[in-house]
Amino acid sequence: MTGYLYIAGCVFFTVYGQLVLKWRMNLQTQPLPDETVAKFFYLIKLIILDPFILSGLASAFIASLFWMAAMTKFSLSFAYPFMSSAFIIVMFFSVLLFGESLNSYKLLGTGLIVAGIVVLSQGYGVS
Repeated sequence: MTGYLYIAGCVFFTVYGQLVLKWRMNLQTQPLPDETVAKFFYLIKLIILDPFILSGLASAFIASLFWMAAMTKFSLSFAYPFMSSAFIIVMFFSVLLFGESLNSYKLLGTGLIVAGIVVLSQGYGVS
């Protein structure tokens, strides 16, 4: 059971990071500069000055810790498909929080992801 909690923690922190970064980037009034060096300093400035952006990046690190713990409980080929659930959750919240579009292709893709997770999870423990 703890292995599934590790996967859930990884998914949670992955989703949190994606959503908070999108939220904070939507609030930026200055566009991303064209020059490579200027882009780098623009992004570093955001990391330093915005604690939410820093928390989004930290969540990626925390998600990695949960993933490492999950790898002690499951094979990679079993656990990795569950990471696809992050796509579904991010899509749902991007529609809800950011007003992004939801169309039949996204719904079909989501259904295929869910079907894939269900199919792949059935083979766990079978040699």
